[in-house]
Amino acid sequence: MLDRPDFSPRERIVDIVVQILAKHSISRTVLPDDDLREIGLSSLDMVNLMLAVEAKFDIEIPERDMTPANFRSVSAIEVLVGTLLQAK
Repeated sequence: MLDRPDFSPRERIVDIVVQILAKHSISRTVLPDDDLREIGLSSLDMVNLMLAVEAKFDIEIPERDMTPANFRSVSAIEVLVGTLLQAK
C-alpha cells in the first residue's frame, strides 16, 4: 500500500482501488476516469473504499458528500479529497 506522503492523492486512491479489486481476483490498470462500478466494485466495496479514503487521508466525509457521483471514479474521489483537505 502506498503510505508515503510523497505519493500523489491520485496514486494513493488508485492503490486503494487496486487492492479492493485484488480481493476479487481482478487485476487491471485503473485509469482516473474509469467507472469504478463497471470495473468490478460492488456496493460493499464502495463503502470499504470510502472508509479507506477517510483513513488514508485522515478526513471525515460528510454524509452529504457520500454520493455515487463523488465515488464514480478515481478522479471524482480525488476532487472530493482535495475539497475536504482544503476545508480542514
